[in-house]
Amino acid sequence: MSKVVLASLALIALRTCDVGGPRSPGPIQGTWGGDNAGLIAFDTTAHVHIGCTAGDTKQAIVADQRGRFDVPGLYNITLYPVARGPDHPARFTGSVDGNVMTLTVALTDTAVTLGPVQLTFGKDPRMGPCPICRRPGRTAAAH
Repeated sequence: MSKVVLASLALIALRTCDVGGPRSPGPIQGTWGGDNAGLIAFDTTAHVHIGCTAGDTKQAIVADQRGRFDVPGLYNITLYPVARGPDHPARFTGSVDGNVMTLTVALTDTAVTLGPVQLTFGKDPRMGPCPICRRPGRTAAAH
């Protein structure tokens, strides 16, 4: 067999394989933390913080075979220092690759997009100077 034929067969084989590393299809649950961002996922919803903003999905986050997800929800970008509202309709999109999630929140009634942020499964969010969603008794320096 010629080298060209072998190289072509190798390329075809690689194209049909998932060479992008491990994926995490299925329901996403647990705590995912990152710098100034976090997600806590339950079996029916998820709660998200990016900076001094927060929102909730309207359903569980379920990743497809490629680790991608796209779910609807509500998001408030005017939480601090006083929660003025309103909650905006939003899309929570992203992907999971092993224990790392990339998350973007896009408000569907405005041009506001938050992220993408990178979160790690099992890590506490490090929310920085924003006082919302912080455990009592912890300061920004403790994060």
